Amino acid sequence: MTPRVRFAPSPTGSLHLGSALTAAINRRFADENDAVFVLRLDDTDAERTDAEAEAGILRDLEWLGIEWDEGPLRQSERAERHREAARTIGTADEEGAVRFGRITLLRPDGRPTYHLASVVDDVDFGITHVIRGKDHLSNQALHEELTRALGAEPPVYIHHGLIVGEDGTKLSKRHGASSLAELREEGFPAGAVRAYLNELGLPRGDVHLDLTRLRRLAVEAIGAMSDEELAGLVEAPLELAPAMRGARDLREARGIATSIVEPPAPASTDSPETLERFRQLRERADGQLDAAGAKAILRELKAVGGDLRALRLALTGAERGPELWTVLLALSRDEALRRAEAAAR
Repeated sequence: MTPRVRFAPSPTGSLHLGSALTAAINRRFADENDAVFVLRLDDTDAERTDAEAEAGILRDLEWLGIEWDEGPLRQSERAERHREAARTIGTADEEGAVRFGRITLLRPDGRPTYHLASVVDDVDFGITHVIRGKDHLSNQALHEELTRALGAEPPVYIHHGLIVGEDGTKLSKRHGASSLAELREEGFPAGAVRAYLNELGLPRGDVHLDLTRLRRLAVEAIGAMSDEELAGLVEAPLELAPAMRGARDLREARGIATSIVEPPAPASTDSPETLERFRQLRERADGQLDAAGAKAILRELKAVGGDLRALRLALTGAERGPELWTVLLALSRDEALRRAEAAAR
């Protein structure tokens, strides 16, 4: 029998990093075991379910590169099936709710509870392995009992450790970025987040969120991108990619691109001879520079004692930034000369 796993987020907000770990684990299990990965949206809580959040979850998964084989299947579309199952195995009480022992399966208004809907859907969709966070460990015995009451064999349950804050408590905003939306906003590339989740594997115990490691992976991910990919993500001209490659995140890369594209405010220089020599060298190197040509200009300036700090200030308006040769690479000949001349005046 083909193994089948499922990822079942509730569409009530952006995908949490801990939920993303569950999705990554299930996808990896499916890939390694020729299994089917089912995406199911647990949207039975009408008051908290948000259509925009559902679309956001799909975008989050696509951003991470986590594909699903079937779905998205919505529990809200299966309410009649859930009610049918509840009446088969449960008993109605005086208030109209349907119960299984001490557990409510259907509320008095006919809405199914999480336990019922989850088990019925696992049975109907042929889920063979349920891989989820250990915060669901206390539900295992009940879910097995409900599954058998429905006449099916329970799936294999595997519970992994949770991602927690430095203080060991549930991950929240006070620990830093805790959702994929927040990580994207802070400029973390998708490849870095996916690599971090893959490094965690299937943790047996809780793991502390390591933002330092995530940032290191972000630098590595940006460094490994092609010029085309990096420029596309930052929405910057292709020639700016070498300058952005040293950025620690995509937000910083955008800042680098902006600092190069937008001309600096004119400021006088105390090294006019450096700017004059730069003008001569840049005019001599007609057209767009390549990396070798840009580095050659800087070598010649250094050889005659040129003030490279003054040149950086003239070209970018800042004393620090990306490697100077990448700035020369990004600026056209005319623009570089215009900025140098403006500073020299």
